Amino acid sequence: MYTGAVEVLYQSPAVVVVNKPAGVSVHRGWSEERYPMLQRVRDAMGTRVYAAHRLDRATSGALAFALAPEFAAPMALAFREGAVDKRYLALVRGTTPEAGDIDHPVPKTRGGLRVPAQTGFRRWAVVIGGPSERSYSLVLAHPRTGRLHQIRRHFKHLSHPLVGDVRYGKGDINRWFRDAVGLHRLALHARGLAFVDPATGARVEVLAPLPPDLAGPLEALGVSPELLTRTPF
Repeated sequence: MYTGAVEVLYQSPAVVVVNKPAGVSVHRGWSEERYPMLQRVRDAMGTRVYAAHRLDRATSGALAFALAPEFAAPMALAFREGAVDKRYLALVRGTTPEAGDIDHPVPKTRGGLRVPAQTGFRRWAVVIGGPSERSYSLVLAHPRTGRLHQIRRHFKHLSHPLVGDVRYGKGDINRWFRDAVGLHRLALHARGLAFVDPATGARVEVLAPLPPDLAGPLEALGVSPELLTRTPF
């Protein structure tokens, strides 16, 4: 459903989960964003909201906000301690292993010290494309920690950088995907969140549909719509 300009995926007295578009920051302090998600969700809900976690500006998908001060700390703590199950879809260069675990320290903040970081993944599909007709993998990533650019850094560490990544990827590949299939964004989407709602005590699974600016290019590459709507849990 839509509430104003915000797509609401789940709502309870404690938390609201929305489907963040790519190219929008979560918080004004993290960029020069004039109308970040925090303000958009606040205006849509008609009340103050509290960001429980963050997504990169370039990443789309499931983003959670607490709806009252008494729920903000428990939600943020659940994310920090890995009690929230996060699942992302990413298109990366090359053919990855069928599944794996990446255990590689990354900086917690820009310019900060490296800290432990772990990401599990499964390969869902392989497609052919790019400037030299190379293989590319659609992977389901399961970050067990929440570091800055963690998924992007981890797949770069494996020599499988994300398509559309202007920081860690390749310019010629990004240009080919823009021109050939209309992918003008980072190929990373927060597909789902699973957590215990602090208001009800029930475990909920929230899925964020892929937006057209990512689903369309993936389908143009030959990824089936059924695969893009598969549950990640």
